[in-house]
Amino acid sequence: MIRVLNCPKKTSFINVVCARMYCSSETKKEVVNPAKEICNIMMSCPKLGVATALDQSGLRPSPEVVEEVLERFGNAGMLGYQFFEWAGKQRYYEHSVRAYHAMIQSLAKIRQYEIMWDLINGMRSKGLLNIETFCIVMRKYARAQKVEEAIYTFNVMEKYNISPNLPALNGLLSALCKSRNVRKAQEIFDNMKHKFIPDQKTYSILIEGWGRDPNLPKAREIYKEMVNDGCRPDIVTYGIMVDILCKAGRVDEAIEIIKDMEGSGCGPTSFIYSILVHTYGIENRIEDAVDTFLEMERKGVRADVAVYNALISAFCKVNKLRNAYRVLNEMECKGMRPNSRTCNILLNYLIERKETDEAFKVFRRMIKICDPDADTYTIMIKMFCETGDIKMALKVWKYMKQKQFVPSLHTFSVLINGLCENKDVSQACTLMEEMIEKGIRPPRLTFARLRKLLIEEQRDDVLEFLNQKLNLLVKEPLCD
Repeated sequence: MIRVLNCPKKTSFINVVCARMYCSSETKKEVVNPAKEICNIMMSCPKLGVATALDQSGLRPSPEVVEEVLERFGNAGMLGYQFFEWAGKQRYYEHSVRAYHAMIQSLAKIRQYEIMWDLINGMRSKGLLNIETFCIVMRKYARAQKVEEAIYTFNVMEKYNISPNLPALNGLLSALCKSRNVRKAQEIFDNMKHKFIPDQKTYSILIEGWGRDPNLPKAREIYKEMVNDGCRPDIVTYGIMVDILCKAGRVDEAIEIIKDMEGSGCGPTSFIYSILVHTYGIENRIEDAVDTFLEMERKGVRADVAVYNALISAFCKVNKLRNAYRVLNEMECKGMRPNSRTCNILLNYLIERKETDEAFKVFRRMIKICDPDADTYTIMIKMFCETGDIKMALKVWKYMKQKQFVPSLHTFSVLINGLCENKDVSQACTLMEEMIEKGIRPPRLTFARLRKLLIEEQRDDVLEFLNQKLNLLVKEPLCD
């Protein structure tokens, strides 16, 4: 999660100096948190006026400030790019590799691939390219199911004077496996394993990929091939095998893998215990889930938030909300801070049971101790839209904006659909325009729903305006 640094004592001297340089007014004002000030400007200004507003603010960026702003605005698309462009033109400032990577990920998210490759070419000219740059691009292409483009990215590395190596191959295989293209990943591995000697990570990626397929026999085959090739499984490989077997309903076999681990001097981690607790929860075996949790504590393995979340989820599954709350309280007593996932588990359970008032109480409690994520806000906005309380949905939206959290595509869509259901066409159009302005392409069904309402109200001029804006996001060329 993003942590806002608002303590003056923790703000670095260089950030304060950078924020005060070239102040536009004669009276210099000290800015305690320049990143927060920049975010405020970006959230309150129209896209076309952002650069002007930033120029007039007197703020000047440092690498740390730019990285923080880009991280916060990872969903903001072209708005984030406007800031990136503005920062790059400031005197005494040069973009860091981390800033470039954050911007590349943001652009790929909204499928602005041409601009993304322009940035990569810019990195090449400055000697900033590395393996991770291309791994990011491969991941984003694969996630968008652009498999050929992901493979192209791997193959084009040499043109950019970056020699493909095993980490790069692992990056490609991982990208393909996570996007459920494990067969293509296996084909590439079979063709290249003589050129790059695979390691534990390579095999683990493929095993996990076949587990997602799901194809347990093939996952077992790769695991066996790994051992036969003299590549010893590590803690990650064991964890993946346990996860695959548990998801396939073969908990007993997973327990045998854990015994093999312990026999090889590799004790189970909290991650592996979280898998077991989660599996028992899904199977309504709450006693086994609790026993596994207690066994973990007896063996001196410290429970992390993932294990607590699995236990909370298990109690919710068997309708023992009071026990789930006890686990939540125990977390806080032990200094284990809940995360957005903790919140979302409870919210989903309560909303499914139509306990919307209780869900809102949990939301208000959780935002005091953890940072909500896009799913949290979307869950709450959707809940209020479905109960017809658009006023409260808009209040959650407003709160989200006040916290400088940039809404995701799904969050926008949920609220726009809710407004359409409520026949609030003007507000829906405002949000649709904001969504497109940020470079986020709306889902077809959401746009079609709004389009239908505009036609019914004979607001052809507004529809034409939105269509023109949407057409600007259509091009997705792959640039060499």
